[in-house]
Amino acid sequence: MAAHPLRPVLEQVHPGSCPGTLNFHCHTIHSDGSLRPEQLGQQALAIGLEHLAITDHHSTAAFAPLQTWFDQQAAAGVQVPQLWSGVEISCLLESCLVHVLALGFESGHDALEPYRQGQAPVGEALQAREVVQRIHAAGGLALLAHPGRYRLSFQRLIPAAAGLGFDGGEAYYDYAMQPHWQPTPVVCEAIARLLDDHALLRSCGTDTHGLELCGR
Repeated sequence: MAAHPLRPVLEQVHPGSCPGTLNFHCHTIHSDGSLRPEQLGQQALAIGLEHLAITDHHSTAAFAPLQTWFDQQAAAGVQVPQLWSGVEISCLLESCLVHVLALGFESGHDALEPYRQGQAPVGEALQAREVVQRIHAAGGLALLAHPGRYRLSFQRLIPAAAGLGFDGGEAYYDYAMQPHWQPTPVVCEAIARLLDDHALLRSCGTDTHGLELCGR
């Protein structure tokens, strides 16, 4: 997806991008989060986010109400973030259960229907290769979420993801789950370097499940 409009944004991601400027990983009540979409949107405005994607697990239900709310705020003269479509998808990569962030896809595209049912699919649709193909068919980017959280090491998973056509990975993540989000040193730096080595895009996000968008 060389010409994807989100690509230039992700190409600028650095350790300080999140949580104040970019957030491409957060949750609402439409999966396992605590915030309604509009509440999350209010916090995004308060901290001055420029780009945002809600990535509920196997649900895109938060996108339309938040886009509507942002449109209302913009009509009133409020500067709002660019909202990108997003969903977090469970799949098998190297026989390891991982999560994939689908970003910037065509909202409502049929290719992603298996991943909008509130739970992970079974069969072929659970395989990483199939997930990536479907995300690309819907016009989106596929990024490996929090590569340092799985049973297999990121040193194994990132090259495997690159081989299947993933577009990138979540370089900056708060593995320590601190009260105020910040990327975990050493591991995030190593992940970022490995993504660069494989010409993969870097992403970042808070993975918010609680009541504060600047925390986990």
